[in-house]
Amino acid sequence: MGNFDAFEQGFASPNGNGRLPNGHGSPKESLSVEPQRKFSAPAYTEIRTRRCNAKAAAESKQASSSNYHPEKKAHLNGHASATRQQKSESKPNQAEGKLSPEKEHYQKTSFEEVPMHTACLTYLGFYLLMILGYINQLLFVPKVATEKGREGYVALYDAFESFYSRYVYRRIKDCWNRPISSVPGDELTLKDRVTDDYGWSFKFTGTETRCLNLGSYNYLGFAAATGRCADESEDRARGSGLAYCSSRCELGNNVQVDELEKLTARYFGVEDAIVFGMGFATNALNLPSLLGPNCMVVSDEKNHASIILGLRLSGATIKVFKHNNMRDLERVLRDGICHGNVKNGGKPWSKVMIIVEGIFSMEGSIVRLPEVVALKKKYKAYLYLDEAHSVGAMGSHGRGVTDYYKVDPKDVDILMGTFTKSFGSAGGYLAGSKKLIDFLRTNSHAHCYAGSISPPIAQQILTSMKTIMGEDGTETGRNKIMQLARNTRYFRRRLAQLGVITYGHEDSPVVPMLVYLFSKIGAVVRTLTTRHIAVVGAGFPATPIMEGRIRFCLSAAHTKEQLDYALEVIDETADDLGLKYSRKPRDPNPIEY
Repeated sequence: MGNFDAFEQGFASPNGNGRLPNGHGSPKESLSVEPQRKFSAPAYTEIRTRRCNAKAAAESKQASSSNYHPEKKAHLNGHASATRQQKSESKPNQAEGKLSPEKEHYQKTSFEEVPMHTACLTYLGFYLLMILGYINQLLFVPKVATEKGREGYVALYDAFESFYSRYVYRRIKDCWNRPISSVPGDELTLKDRVTDDYGWSFKFTGTETRCLNLGSYNYLGFAAATGRCADESEDRARGSGLAYCSSRCELGNNVQVDELEKLTARYFGVEDAIVFGMGFATNALNLPSLLGPNCMVVSDEKNHASIILGLRLSGATIKVFKHNNMRDLERVLRDGICHGNVKNGGKPWSKVMIIVEGIFSMEGSIVRLPEVVALKKKYKAYLYLDEAHSVGAMGSHGRGVTDYYKVDPKDVDILMGTFTKSFGSAGGYLAGSKKLIDFLRTNSHAHCYAGSISPPIAQQILTSMKTIMGEDGTETGRNKIMQLARNTRYFRRRLAQLGVITYGHEDSPVVPMLVYLFSKIGAVVRTLTTRHIAVVGAGFPATPIMEGRIRFCLSAAHTKEQLDYALEVIDETADDLGLKYSRKPRDPNPIEY
């Protein structure tokens, strides 16, 4: 079971804004956009607090730089020039190995239990919304289409899901799916919209708002409209077109894609790799090819929805272990192997696979990879590692958590990831042994039926990956990795100093800030938008009911001045909305950048 002979047996799946919406207060005058689209950001140049009373913790705050303006930045493909790295370089992300793996993990990971009174208020507020929704549904006809003439058919929509989206989610719908009209770099441009019917529909105002971007997965700052990546992608589009309009098995294979696969394999230090035109769908479309009914999969409870979908399609038996808990992982592995496939009379499993993520996108935590690898070897299981958020963002060479922990990538049977985040592009990959990749070339649904990766998209990946590897002849890639590591630690430590609760590892650029109450998600997103900061809120069902949060995503393109501005606004917002739940002692000393 420790090699890929099982794949050759064919375990195929049996299933071959500027203005706020009505009812949420009047907008500030500063939000009406002038003819130019550049964010003037008066608060960037002079941060003013709205309070007359001085706070006791003011002495510990960092002094914000007063000479920042977006127009003054010299861009290097979305990354400010190397003058921003004038201070002594900090170490890139890496596990130092001075403590036991378990102690080191808990020392570097932030987590706090929700206060009891906050938990009670969260549940009370959520169920109050539900009750009001049911009353609304009884008294008023919803402005939605209804199913007709479908007697005897299964309903297209689950009753609770329909109710939840209409009467709970709709109340803060303006905080999600907000359209932008720029690249999602360190800043972005929001298209302003308003609603006249309390969230049932929206219309554009014709204005735009320039915001600091703390919501996109632009980890290394390659999402830029200028620079080498953009120029080479444009040249490729003019020379090769925008799409091949065919799968890899037909007319979609070409020299460029072959080059990308070879570069990807070399980047990760494995034998071979295969690339796809989609990102997270790589999980859903390939897991059914790798698994079957007589397979057992042990999955982390916080794994992404695309992994869950792929596992369900595969027909494999799914067993879940507690998030990042190695003792529980071993318990599930041991029990599952000892009892065998109960549905098949207790016979041994044909395959046992562990599936984890590098960085868990909602938790900000990092997988304890060395321990997972040890358990994988002990129980002779396969290991599938989803590095969608960690590739590029972790490790001294940007190669993900294997690089971060100095783990041999060949100890991970299947490396999966996307090109949509750190590489500023689209698509995904699977990497591993040549036997695995050869199997996927003939059995993968995505390879056989999905469209091949677009030429300019592939060029963006090639250029950015070569930059990270230093094959462009510059230190740009290494500087980006160092800058992201510096930004991450600084931002996390400052948030802890403010007294808000954050989740995740200190080296993770995904930073969830807990707000708990459903209503506070909308309040924070709207308030920060009025201060020209774009963030992402996350609540039920993406998170547990009691753990609503704001998810910050940091980038190498962010400057210290931008982070300081964001932290000042977050501090004020946290005071106004009561978000400082943390009971941990605060560091009174200034946090060095």
